[in-house]
Amino acid sequence: MALEPVIAIDKVNHYYGSGSLRKQILFEATASIYPGEIVFMTGPSGSGKTTLLTLIGALRSTQEGSLKVLGRELRNAPSRELVKVRRNVGYIFQAHNLLKSLTARQNVQMALDLHPEIPSPVVYARSCEMLKEVGLGDFINQYPHNLSGGQKQRVAIARALVSQPKIVLADEPTAALDKQSGRDVVEIMQRLAKQQGCTILIVTHDNRILDVADRIINMEDGYLTAVDPAIA
Repeated sequence: MALEPVIAIDKVNHYYGSGSLRKQILFEATASIYPGEIVFMTGPSGSGKTTLLTLIGALRSTQEGSLKVLGRELRNAPSRELVKVRRNVGYIFQAHNLLKSLTARQNVQMALDLHPEIPSPVVYARSCEMLKEVGLGDFINQYPHNLSGGQKQRVAIARALVSQPKIVLADEPTAALDKQSGRDVVEIMQRLAKQQGCTILIVTHDNRILDVADRIINMEDGYLTAVDPAIA
């Protein structure tokens, strides 16, 4: 039996602005991403990668075409449906977006606030355990200003994965890191995602980590194409 894609993008167009200022950003974007895959999306700055990532994450509305995430059609979906999708998606951004006033554990715990059904003791224990998984067991009570760039990004990974999402979306997660730190965080994502059985889509310019991908797709001028991994 063929696997159903967890992300099914079919002829998606997207525009910014209106009237004479209306500009098309995505052109007939089409792709399928399957359970457990690690897919990298490459391409020049301004080509539409982040726009597509935010559409997949239900952070903005799908305007034209079909975009199904976890079997739910996002185009014309009511806000409650979009919220259900977001609860199953972990996000990792180029800037780690940690709250400076919270400890590493408290930052991770924020992701579980969307899940009121999880008891408080479980929330606490799971947050600590996830920080240990990313190698920060000794930094659970540290504030972001005491952490290196690589450590902050590890906290962001822990926050994205602590709720055991079905999909992780990462936008340039290694951009601010040196070569070793960048590889470390991507390999941590890969290991934890395989353990949890989730799908990862990473937007990246970082040629140093492309070998981690199961598959690479490329965005250029709003058009999405497949890339032969042997060439990348």
